[in-house]
Amino acid sequence: MALASIDKVVLGSIAFAVFWIMAVFPSVPLLPIGRTAGSLLGAILMIIFKVITPDQAYDAIDLSVLGLLFGTMVVGIFLERADLFKYVGQLLSWKCQGAKDLLCRICIISALSSALFTNDTSCIVLTEFVLTTAKQNNVPPHPFLLALASSANIGSSATPIGNPQNLVIAIQSKISFGQFLLGLLPAMLIGVIVNMSLLLCMFWKVLSPKIDQEIALEEGTFAKAATSPSHAINSNLSEGSPVSEAAKEVDSPSLNDGQGDLESGNICSSSTEHDPHVASSSELESASNFVGSTEQIAGCGTTSRTIESRDGTNESTEIMKDTKDVVLPASVTEKEGLAYAWKRMAWKICVYLVTTGMLIALLLGLNMSWTVITASLFLVVIDFKDAGPCLDKVSYSLLLLFCGMFITVQGFNETGIPSTLWNLTKPHAEINHVSGMIILALVILVLSNVASNVPTVLLLGGRVAAQAAAISPHEVKKAWLILAWVSTVAGNLSLPGSAANLIVCEQARRAPSFKYTLSFWTHLKFGLPSTLLVTAIGLALIRG
Repeated sequence: MALASIDKVVLGSIAFAVFWIMAVFPSVPLLPIGRTAGSLLGAILMIIFKVITPDQAYDAIDLSVLGLLFGTMVVGIFLERADLFKYVGQLLSWKCQGAKDLLCRICIISALSSALFTNDTSCIVLTEFVLTTAKQNNVPPHPFLLALASSANIGSSATPIGNPQNLVIAIQSKISFGQFLLGLLPAMLIGVIVNMSLLLCMFWKVLSPKIDQEIALEEGTFAKAATSPSHAINSNLSEGSPVSEAAKEVDSPSLNDGQGDLESGNICSSSTEHDPHVASSSELESASNFVGSTEQIAGCGTTSRTIESRDGTNESTEIMKDTKDVVLPASVTEKEGLAYAWKRMAWKICVYLVTTGMLIALLLGLNMSWTVITASLFLVVIDFKDAGPCLDKVSYSLLLLFCGMFITVQGFNETGIPSTLWNLTKPHAEINHVSGMIILALVILVLSNVASNVPTVLLLGGRVAAQAAAISPHEVKKAWLILAWVSTVAGNLSLPGSAANLIVCEQARRAPSFKYTLSFWTHLKFGLPSTLLVTAIGLALIRG
């Protein structure tokens, strides 16, 4: 595709620049409207500037990707309610040797889950958990967020269902799931190890407890030294500071095991209130319904209730002063408690079975979006209650961000700039030479970060395959795998280079328990060396 007219190229570049700036700096002083509004602004400018027509803008929106994102968010919500992330937390904390060990576990779990659930899904469901983990360990969250996003991108490269661009490549190239996996699995495994090693090298001091305490002392967050590390976190932080409040909120219940509540005479709250993944609102609602099935209970205070037992006699039930602890008759408590436990267990098993069935269907090659949407609706049905509160947790602003991004990128492609870049470098990007592979990888890296990886695959896929076929039919598969590897790993280069990066950043910025903003420069300082190193190693391991 040749360059469009001068006015179209200039105006399209301006609209894309607005989108790119808002994606990188969502709170710029001149226009602090955020990424979602910035994405929609770039899309509207493409239409106002007549770079694309309104009909072209609607056609540019990929409904399959939006459906996939919506479905995965709903599935993630139900998996959270089914305590999956509590079990993940137990896996991450089981015999954990500190923050460095924890970072390695996040890298491995993120990579493996991305290969099965897609990188976007892994980032959607694990970001808040990673923030909570960082808060509980009293370490800065950015090493863990970088580990989550970068490992998710690398891990997703191994399978056709790992990310949208791999799905496009698998369909266009007709490479089977097994061939795709065998071709990229070695590169993915080594890439995760290299990425994890680089994270440890760059953030070794940040993840060291001794250094953390020295930094805290310099910032005035510690008032005095404590005899034990756990006591130091809770008692020596300056009173009223955000760090002090966060440490008290997370660490006090686990350190005291509820003794503080007993000593104060108030056991209305427990350690589960401080962990959003231990007990969801629906669990607490079900538990309260079970307790309140014999008598409605409200508030804390000294109250005496009367409960009618099965034999018709009245038995006194005492609510302890300043507590919500209800002493029910043993027969009522044991039988109804057992019934609730079995009902809860059956529901969780159903959630896990539906999710497993979804994964099997994806592995069998069924339509990705409709499979995930169907699974999410099955989960809504078996929940057997109003789905409103569940659907309210879906990040609709994220879906709008993707809509704006699709339109803006399509408009930029209409300017002809990406095609011109390929035409200039095509004679030097033959994959049967080392220099040609390097140049091709650089072109894919640049386009993936400028025009996004999915449009890059759509733009270059047929051209790269045709060029490889002219060399040898055996080189075609290798060309497709190189495109899949580089376009996916390229997402780690910059913050807007991958949807997974934006998801982690947006989820962290809006997390209800612990907000954190991952800046463009913080990501770039790690993303640039990691991307170049991991890409180079992967290219050496890919075989056709």
